[in-house]
Amino acid sequence: MVVNALSVDVEEYYHGMEFEAAVPEAQRHLLPSRVELSVERVLGLLDHAGVQATFFIVGHVASAHPSMVRRMAGAGHEIACHSDRHELVNRQSPEVFRADIQRAKACLEDICGEAVRGYRAPNYSIGPQQSWAYDCLLEAGFQYDSSIYPIVHDRYGQPQAPRFPYEIRRHGDRRLIEFPIATRRWLGLNLPIGGGGYFRLLPAALIRRGIRHVNVREQHPAMFYFHPWELDPGQPRPPMPWHHRFRHYVNLERMPAKLGYLLECTPFAPASHVLGLVPAATA
Repeated sequence: MVVNALSVDVEEYYHGMEFEAAVPEAQRHLLPSRVELSVERVLGLLDHAGVQATFFIVGHVASAHPSMVRRMAGAGHEIACHSDRHELVNRQSPEVFRADIQRAKACLEDICGEAVRGYRAPNYSIGPQQSWAYDCLLEAGFQYDSSIYPIVHDRYGQPQAPRFPYEIRRHGDRRLIEFPIATRRWLGLNLPIGGGGYFRLLPAALIRRGIRHVNVREQHPAMFYFHPWELDPGQPRPPMPWHHRFRHYVNLERMPAKLGYLLECTPFAPASHVLGLVPAATA
């Protein structure tokens, strides 16, 4: 049986790109934090389903809520890195990026007491022009990355990239594996079945069938992701352009039921387990 990777991007609701058009960056930290509330909902769903996941955590969020990170690790979930302050990689120089991931990795490892193997860029912001980032990740000690979504998208996406895990960098005996977000190939296109806003918008059964097709017909694992704030319909709703409002808030109230359904009928595990980087018993 093919086991898929379940991942959670742990950030505040205001880290979403839509908030750039709603609240000035210097004022976002004044918004109330709701990450612990939403993470508790996630942990409850995962515990009920008996599923462990990879939590890609923003370093700044981890440092503000260390007990939350320890609860994740204590429940057997994998702790991974989602940058230090949720800044886009394509807005950084290699030097700034290198410092960012080193800070975040050290913070997370200090809190959870375990090696942090995985990284995911905010908003999948490692594009072809930022390929230097993979060298930085390898140098920092990361073993896998999950920053490529092989779809056509107005903000991110590399539709020509491989759809399944592959080696993206190697330095001597060290290598960095890329684990792309899941897609299903149909009529020459990569269809998004890996979570996020697409999961909130599309029927859960359709996403489940897409993942099953990847598992059974193509014999590969799928990488699925979501954010804790997607389970928080009570979060603040400042004025923003209608298309941003739709992207960020559509179907938040339906997420718990949809996730519960997917968790019950789809085999999931942490990414490091799926990639064989750690023994199954300690994933």
